[in-house]
Amino acid sequence: MKRIKNNSITNSSDSQILIKGATIISMDDAVGNFVKGDILITDSKIEAIGHNLEAEGATIINATGMIAIPGLIDAHRHAWQGSLRRLMPNVENLTDYVSDIHFAFARHYRPKDMYTGTLLNMISCIDSGVTTVIDASHNARTAAHSEFSIDALEDSGIRALYAPGKPLAGDWENHWPEDLERLQKERFQSKDQLVQLAMFSQPDRDNWSVARKLNLPIITEMLGAEMSALLPSFQKEGLLGPDNIFNHVTGLTDEAWQIISESGVKVIIDPRSDAQYALEEGVFPYDRAIQNGLKPAIGTDLESAYGGDMFTEMRVAFSLQRAFGQNRRYNGDKSSLHHMSVKDILESATINGAIVAGLGDKTGSLKPGKEADIVLLRTDDINIYPALNAIGAVVHAADRSNVDTVMVGGRILKSAGKLLGIDQEQLKTLVDESIGYLFEAEGYQPNIFAEEYIPSAKNDGFWTAI
Repeated sequence: MKRIKNNSITNSSDSQILIKGATIISMDDAVGNFVKGDILITDSKIEAIGHNLEAEGATIINATGMIAIPGLIDAHRHAWQGSLRRLMPNVENLTDYVSDIHFAFARHYRPKDMYTGTLLNMISCIDSGVTTVIDASHNARTAAHSEFSIDALEDSGIRALYAPGKPLAGDWENHWPEDLERLQKERFQSKDQLVQLAMFSQPDRDNWSVARKLNLPIITEMLGAEMSALLPSFQKEGLLGPDNIFNHVTGLTDEAWQIISESGVKVIIDPRSDAQYALEEGVFPYDRAIQNGLKPAIGTDLESAYGGDMFTEMRVAFSLQRAFGQNRRYNGDKSSLHHMSVKDILESATINGAIVAGLGDKTGSLKPGKEADIVLLRTDDINIYPALNAIGAVVHAADRSNVDTVMVGGRILKSAGKLLGIDQEQLKTLVDESIGYLFEAEGYQPNIFAEEYIPSAKNDGFWTAI
């Protein structure tokens, strides 16, 4: 299969880019914000932020009327499912999702399908201002499946933490987690690479031991009373620490939250998927995280039901948090929820995500010395004009149509509202072929006007097989 590599031009070490006249939201208290400021980029890094910066010979980006923000960070995404977008928009629970994705289509995935779904997903991320993704790739059926997933991440030009995991159903090579050591030696030799390695695993002492031997972050979907009950023994055995990243964290007990906080575990909340897939309480636990002294990141999870842009995720998180608070007050509960501000939610979508991914020294905020992961948003577009509050405009009004420029490590991947360096028609051809193959392999007859989700009868009773 011919790879589709992003051939946009990389900013070379002897050249500079100067962003002029932007409204800068740095997400760094020491740097501060600028009503109108400049950002100087040398090679892949931010060299300076300030007023009236000059750099002879630099490429100038006129950002007048634009807001500059750090690239958005999606801290929880299963990118391999990119080709199955909105296949089940009305799915109501986790059982039906797992049945019809993992116990059906996932079993037929070839390495090239992993590549196609992941690349489509990542290019879409870049298009909507996401510059970093934690990719929980839980369909690593063979070593080649992992290789092709990594190829897709690299070819897109995005920054990513790649976390392969064991498939939930069907035949596979049983090469994981041992193959992580090979991947680390062959594909992840430098901490300066845009794509870094992690492990995706449910609570498992042996798996976690392999990850720690290799010094890899461990990503786990942690939710519910049953999983909460595991944490006291894990804490007692010294198995919890800052290298643990817990997704969802809904339905956890008070004791579990205390252990997470004491152990330095990092958490990711998922405003839409907890409700869509009826996970435990169905409520994303932003407030529980804040009450326990944690700084949660935000993830979209997957696109088999809904869209995957972070602007929507931020708005859903803000609105739901406010709704929870008002509902409690209306029903006589005098305990107050954390008063979420637009700055809080943008932190969860930027610097908090970077810290969770172990990339806080590289990205998540605009600061001299950090990598130039920058997004410019047009504020003269009619849906956002006038931008009377910059952070409010980003969180409450902006969408992918306002994303003018996207830069990852000093490399411009989107400019003047257009993706650069990627053959979109070639990508669509790959997607069409992959979908056709998967539908035929599963014997699936799509209904593009389906009003109600109906699970596949042939997969009934799968849950007991997990």
